[in-house]
Amino acid sequence: MEETEREALYSAIQGFVGSRWDGRNLYPDPCGWTPMQGVSCDVFEGLWYVTVVNIGPVLDNSLECSREAAFSPQLFELKRLRSLSFFRCFTSLNQTTTLSQEWRKLSGSLETLEFRSNDGLTGAIPVNLALLSNLQSLVLVENSLTGELPQELGNLVRLKRLSLAGNRLSGQLPASLGDNLAELLILDLSGNSLTGSLPSSIGGMSSLLKLDLSNNHLNGELPWELGKLKNLTLLDLRNNSLSGATRSLGDMVSIRYMLLSDNPLGGSLMQLGLRNLRSLTTLDLSNTGLIGGIPEYITGLRRLRFIALDDNNLTGSVSKKFQELSGLAALYLNDNNLTGELEFSDEFYGRMGSRFAAWNNPNLCCRFQYGRQVLPGVQRCKN
Repeated sequence: MEETEREALYSAIQGFVGSRWDGRNLYPDPCGWTPMQGVSCDVFEGLWYVTVVNIGPVLDNSLECSREAAFSPQLFELKRLRSLSFFRCFTSLNQTTTLSQEWRKLSGSLETLEFRSNDGLTGAIPVNLALLSNLQSLVLVENSLTGELPQELGNLVRLKRLSLAGNRLSGQLPASLGDNLAELLILDLSGNSLTGSLPSSIGGMSSLLKLDLSNNHLNGELPWELGKLKNLTLLDLRNNSLSGATRSLGDMVSIRYMLLSDNPLGGSLMQLGLRNLRSLTTLDLSNTGLIGGIPEYITGLRRLRFIALDDNNLTGSVSKKFQELSGLAALYLNDNNLTGELEFSDEFYGRMGSRFAAWNNPNLCCRFQYGRQVLPGVQRCKN
């Protein structure tokens, strides 16, 4: 190992864990017979180089940051560094840290950059992160980051994962993400304060498996381009102000989890056109302003395990074919205007227990065999 590489490592770690840390004596051969927890190395042209640095209380003997943790310039001299991760490192709100660092120096090597649960990590996401041209995973989760998403993030064309959840980010979703990130597999921007509508370019992220934009302040109509996401398995848009039930949702042929609750979507289940979603296991459409009846095709989606249609304006009867869904574990129909008789068997009610709800449907009734009690909030049929 080159002496400059070793000294850069010692200085970088010391900047995070404190000046009393004596790495030179504790770990005289950090890539060999005295390995350092959280640090990994590889051989290049006959010499050891640091490729991974993980800081934070993950294991009992992990390197942990001091209250005065700070970036050392020597960190950016580790020219073969591929993965850099910080967990609960910058936690002091009295001494905050920003992401404005010399990321350009790692542009040729860094593939993974993660900051998780750092309350003291503040400020905006710097534009120069977009210089990390080899980056495949950018995870900045549960920090105190603010400001808008830089459109330059769209330059990270090799990204497979972009997770910025649980910060204080604002502004709109940049169209550049959809225009350029065709290899992106996971996009998680949940738990921020993002506003505006979803850009039509979102359909350009053709490889996407997971899209989570829940718990923001997004509005406007759902773009029909969502239907282009043929590989998507999870769509989570809960707790926004999105509207416009679009039939293109029915084109997401790989979808397993569709979570749209607490949005004023409006329209009907027939308009959503979900009949071809044969892989669907979870459907959450509670409090979405739905009207009309529950179409029979819902009971034909045989993999469904969770159905939430509560807090809407649904009308008509409830098909007894729901009980034929062998994997169904939860069915919520409460707070609608459903009518008629619930014709489910005692076995179905016993299997569902409290995970079946139908209260607050004034003209809905049920009858039980073997003298069982009526369902909570549902009247007994009179005839």
